[in-house]
Amino acid sequence: MTRTFTASRRQLTALRLSAQGIVRSADSPGDPAATVRRMLCVQAQDFAGAKWSVGLRTPGATDASIEAGLAAGEIVRSWPMRGTLHFVPPEDLGWILSLTADRIIRGTAGRERELELTDGEFARAGDVAREQLSGRRELTRDGLLEAFVAAGIPTTGQRGMHLLQRLCLDRLTVFGPVRGKQQTFVLLDEWVRSPRALERDEALGEFALRYFSAHGPATVRDFAWWSSLTLTDARAGVAVARELLDELDVDGTAYLLGRDTPAAPSATVALPGFDEYLLGYQDRSAALATQHAKLVVPGGNGLFLSTIVVDGEVVGTWRRTLARGCVTVDARPFAGLSARARSRFANAVADYARFLGMPLHSLRYE
Repeated sequence: MTRTFTASRRQLTALRLSAQGIVRSADSPGDPAATVRRMLCVQAQDFAGAKWSVGLRTPGATDASIEAGLAAGEIVRSWPMRGTLHFVPPEDLGWILSLTADRIIRGTAGRERELELTDGEFARAGDVAREQLSGRRELTRDGLLEAFVAAGIPTTGQRGMHLLQRLCLDRLTVFGPVRGKQQTFVLLDEWVRSPRALERDEALGEFALRYFSAHGPATVRDFAWWSSLTLTDARAGVAVARELLDELDVDGTAYLLGRDTPAAPSATVALPGFDEYLLGYQDRSAALATQHAKLVVPGGNGLFLSTIVVDGEVVGTWRRTLARGCVTVDARPFAGLSARARSRFANAVADYARFLGMPLHSLRYE
């Protein structure tokens, strides 16, 4: 039976920090694949930032250990939701795409007509990918695009990206190991050996349960937006999972969360851009004040900067510079930070440097 509680905005963000694993507990996952499995999907269009999103939630993780998880097929990267790249547990990618892919494809149809991409070209691109990748072979993005061109399929402009995305949405390909500075593409059915098969209602219920368990408190509309489901399907999933979720009332708005989610203690963290703490919700106002939104997404162009978060509230941005084997971090708080917050942020930045396997050269405030 669903239990209902009341809470303040700041209590809501403390619960989110805990549910997302940003403030770690004694039972935090000990390896990157387990973290991705608990989160279900981790936004990964910014590859370097996404690795830190997983790393900061995983005790002892390093940039290298996350790439090792990708190389071993323990984590995969694809376009399961919102036309955006995510890290996903390999066994769950297929059933997620069975719920989301058709709607994403319909949403890109207009742009594909503008690019003069036809169903025939998508089919030919699929044939090329099968020919080039079968037998557990792999190709980088550039290598696969070159194969398309050699087969008479132009990839100029955004055509190449749409071709690659469609093959992933069609469950033909998926990103594989990293080679140099690029991830390769592999055939999904060769790379993922034990996919889970779920009936539609079961899949909707699991989608809802795992979203609210790892992102809650959140609204049903947050879930529909995040998942690329229709609001009708999102509500159907919630109906299946409802008895395993608690409900929170914040100023008259209903939020759902995993049963017995604890509130996180006071903390200061250094989040990458595009982290699920902001990108996991349609409504981000609980953590990010309206007057500061343009400082996190300058120009409103969809590029999210890395953020300083103190006790659940976004209070500034930061950027890294890598040079001569060292890390330099420049922080830009929206207002003055307390001595306690500065000390904790310095510790968070030191954790980031350790994650990269580089010494921290300096932390500077602008």
